[in-house]
Amino acid sequence: MFQKIANVLSIISFLMVTSVIGGGYFGYKYVTSEQFKSKLMKEVMGNVSGLMPKVLDQGLPNMTGPSLPTTSLPKF
Repeated sequence: MFQKIANVLSIISFLMVTSVIGGGYFGYKYVTSEQFKSKLMKEVMGNVSGLMPKVLDQGLPNMTGPSLPTTSLPKF
C-alpha cells in the first residue's frame, strides 16, 4: 500500500517539476521574443506620447548660460 502511495506522489512530483521547468522556458522565450518587445514598446509609446509635448514645452529653457563659469585666471 505504501509503495503505491509513494509511486503516485513521485509521479505527481515529476509532473509538477516538469511543468515548472516548461513554464519557465516558454515564459523566457516569450519575454525575449521580438513580438513581446514590439508589443511593450507600442504600449509604452502610446502612454508617453501624450505627455511629451507638455513636458517639452515646460522643460526646455529659452536661453541657456555658459557651459562652464568663466572667471579670470591668475597671471603668473
